[in-house]
Amino acid sequence: MTVVTRFAPSPTGELHLGSAYSAWTGWHRAREAGGRFLVRIEDIDIRRCKREFETAMLADLRWLGFEWDGEVRRQSDHFADYGKVLDQLDERRLIYPCFCSRADIEREIAASANAPHGPDGPLYPGTCRHLSAAEGRDRMGAGHEHCLRLDAEGAATQAGPYHFVDETLGRVEGEPLLMGDFVIARKDTPTSYHLAVTVDDHLQGITLVTRGVDVLPSTHVHGLLQRLLGYETPRYAHHKLLTDASGRRFAKRDRDMAIRAMRDSGMAPQQVVEQALRWAPHDLPDRALPARS
Repeated sequence: MTVVTRFAPSPTGELHLGSAYSAWTGWHRAREAGGRFLVRIEDIDIRRCKREFETAMLADLRWLGFEWDGEVRRQSDHFADYGKVLDQLDERRLIYPCFCSRADIEREIAASANAPHGPDGPLYPGTCRHLSAAEGRDRMGAGHEHCLRLDAEGAATQAGPYHFVDETLGRVEGEPLLMGDFVIARKDTPTSYHLAVTVDDHLQGITLVTRGVDVLPSTHVHGLLQRLLGYETPRYAHHKLLTDASGRRFAKRDRDMAIRAMRDSGMAPQQVVEQALRWAPHDLPDRALPARS
């Protein structure tokens, strides 16, 4: 099987050393296997994502030597793909409209003595899950603000047991309720990170997902959706995050760690890559650098 990896940044800021390390991981794994390395722009958050950041990120990747194969896929150009999948899940009665505000959810959680928790804190308590279909339609028709949520329990029943394989952890049994009834689409954004990523990985034929370990909980959700939709589950390699000497992870707010700033300071591409690998949290074999002509 051909190895196909991808790097999928969100254009909400400049490419920094930590994201360059993540890009290197996917690029390196594809190149060492004679496979394909793809780039995807995850820009469904149209309020925060900016085209100028996208342009700058792609320029930085080229400068670093991380050439990609084929065209860049921009998620905002493919809302119709996600809408078709939403329709499939709706036909199976696996999604429902939620009219709760953030304050409503916080009050409901506060009133519960045993509110279930997920990796990011208390889970949505399922307040709107029991609305009748007619009431949901009436509220939406009246223009009430809402999002769409996946009925996690119903999805778990339909999906049955599932698992994914991580190169460090081995076989990981899926936990379909880990993130509860998560948001799968919003009125102003007709998809979610979880849905878009799952659909894109399928449509692009991704066979190996290399990404930070901070996204590991989301893989349980993506595995659930893959199972429901009949998609092949790729292999995963969740790498540790790049951190500074104090253990703080690099982020877009770290201007001095931005690739553009390092580039403007006179550093060569190989020096930037080498610095990222020096900061890497664990040794990796055959740390090849991009070939330069």
